[in-house]
Amino acid sequence: MKRILIAVLAFIWIVGLNAVFASDEKMQHQSHQHDMSMMDTRTSLGVSGGMKQHQLSNMRAHLEAIQSIISLISEDKFKDASKIAHTELGLTPEMQKMCSMFNNEKYMTMGMAFHKSGDDLGDVLNTKDAKASLRALNKTMQYCVECHATYRQ
Repeated sequence: MKRILIAVLAFIWIVGLNAVFASDEKMQHQSHQHDMSMMDTRTSLGVSGGMKQHQLSNMRAHLEAIQSIISLISEDKFKDASKIAHTELGLTPEMQKMCSMFNNEKYMTMGMAFHKSGDDLGDVLNTKDAKASLRALNKTMQYCVECHATYRQ
């Protein structure tokens, strides 16, 4: 009986320690996140959780499109690369609607310019000029870098 009581007390003590350590770890994680957000001087777009996930998904799709374009340029498949530039990066009605949903005029302007550069990239890719295509791709990527340096979720 004494051994069972000792085992139960030891178990309770171990569970209690785990709870204390878990709580402390959670507080440290929250403090770290707070410290990181205090250091991040980019402008917050203040979007809701659902909109944030939708926007992040779009940006990942843009990145995948750019990767595909680079691969297609390396294989001299400019027509295919042009199609991707227009449909995935260009200023489609869907992207125009998405960009105009934000309450930040500068962000909307930058987003529209990015998508217009995607259409310009598609046009240049149709010329099958690799150097000109890479310059156009660089311009499109500059919008990505500028936007990510300026804004955060």
